[in-house]
Amino acid sequence: MKYNIYQVDAFTDRIFGGNPACVVPLDEWLDDDILLKIAKENAVAETAFFVDKGEKIHLRWFTPEIEMDLCGHATLATAHSLKAILNYTANEIIFETLSGDLKVTVEDQLYRMDFPSRMPVSDVLPKNIEESLNIQPKEVLKSRDFVLVYETEAEVRNITINRVLFDQVNLDPGGVIVTSRGDHCDFVSRFFTPQASILEDPVTGSAHCSLIPYWAEKLGKNDLYAMQVSERLGKLFCENKGERIIISGQARAYSIGTLWLD
Repeated sequence: MKYNIYQVDAFTDRIFGGNPACVVPLDEWLDDDILLKIAKENAVAETAFFVDKGEKIHLRWFTPEIEMDLCGHATLATAHSLKAILNYTANEIIFETLSGDLKVTVEDQLYRMDFPSRMPVSDVLPKNIEESLNIQPKEVLKSRDFVLVYETEAEVRNITINRVLFDQVNLDPGGVIVTSRGDHCDFVSRFFTPQASILEDPVTGSAHCSLIPYWAEKLGKNDLYAMQVSERLGKLFCENKGERIIISGQARAYSIGTLWLD
């Protein structure tokens, strides 16, 4: 059996930027262990698989290790694959996912993703994570992910992780966000996942389900411009809408290929 596969850089307007994701269209679902093996073979942070059911598109996301409950950049990559490669005509796409129905609309080369809001609350950082950080945060919060708030963008950029200590914690399926106000945007962030093959995720849409409501409240504004300051850099246009948030970004297709299964 052969399947099409697309690699797309999400949350960027140029190739080699943002976060790469692979997208695999299916006519019907393969066994989960096959989906996981494909994701592992692709060796990117997320591989999205979808089955077009007509009114909705059933979408699932896999890291090289696990199935995820929500992934922003792979959702954006899937929407871009549908529109830019597969000639999907509608400008509104409804994805059926583990996190409920997710709506993506296309406006002026931006993909607007309607996601659930996950306001983080005060929490205590596990000792191994605390000791793995070279700079300690001023505030510790948690939703799905830990949200560590810092004073300056420079601190966020200069965070290093002692992976021996960091990987002693399993946050399945969550990770650790480090964030601060931005020097040239409303806020910046980075995202790290313990026990993952890829330690730092270049751009993490799902993390902004927590970052957007937090920074909207802190900054007193609902329209926000964010940057994930990884080496590849990602740009996100954000809106706080109460129980929902909007994350908008661009994408570029990097490659189109074929995979074979015996």
